[in-house]
Amino acid sequence: MKSTLIQADIYQAIKYIAERLYQRNLLAAADGNISYRMDNGYIAITASGIAKVAIQPDELAIIKLNGEVISGNPSSEKLMHCAVYQKCPTARWVIHAHPPTAIAWTVAKPELSELPGNCISELILAAGKIPIVPYARPGTAAMGENLIPFLPTYRILLLARHGALAWGENWQEALNGMERLEHAAQILLHAEKLGGITDLPSEEIAILQEMRIKIGNKTI
Repeated sequence: MKSTLIQADIYQAIKYIAERLYQRNLLAAADGNISYRMDNGYIAITASGIAKVAIQPDELAIIKLNGEVISGNPSSEKLMHCAVYQKCPTARWVIHAHPPTAIAWTVAKPELSELPGNCISELILAAGKIPIVPYARPGTAAMGENLIPFLPTYRILLLARHGALAWGENWQEALNGMERLEHAAQILLHAEKLGGITDLPSEEIAILQEMRIKIGNKTI
């Protein structure tokens, strides 16, 4: 079943994404998961308990949109991926990783509802803003349920005390979202250490937001 449903190029894309995530310290051990919505509507997703950087083609699982397992041993967080695909018709890829600096913001400042973003022009243009999804126990249905209020508006989501999720219409967009999140979190951390975060002037923020509207609801 798996060999006939999962194309070789999809496996290669998943493997490349995993390698990039490990290289950038966005994953450790067997953490995280990557999924792809195939043309037939089924979802190919990485297996549970396996280091994604070393995943083999026969270790990819296949599930239905409702989370029903067709083959393999899918990630315990499959319902989180299903929630994205159910609410976002254009989503073809979902990446869940554990970017350390971004997560640290939710641990140190639990009062935040979004990652501070009005101080970085690139973040406004590339993502609009990055909301923080309330904490849910990993592997539970709540992981998917908590995402729903933020979908399909946001393509990068910071998961409180857990990790992050990025989705896209292609794998490059989803990967860009994850990298963009951690890079912005690192800039904010350095700014905080150097004396504090300062916003751009309100007039400039408004102009950048208008530019973001023209770019469209996608991650760049």
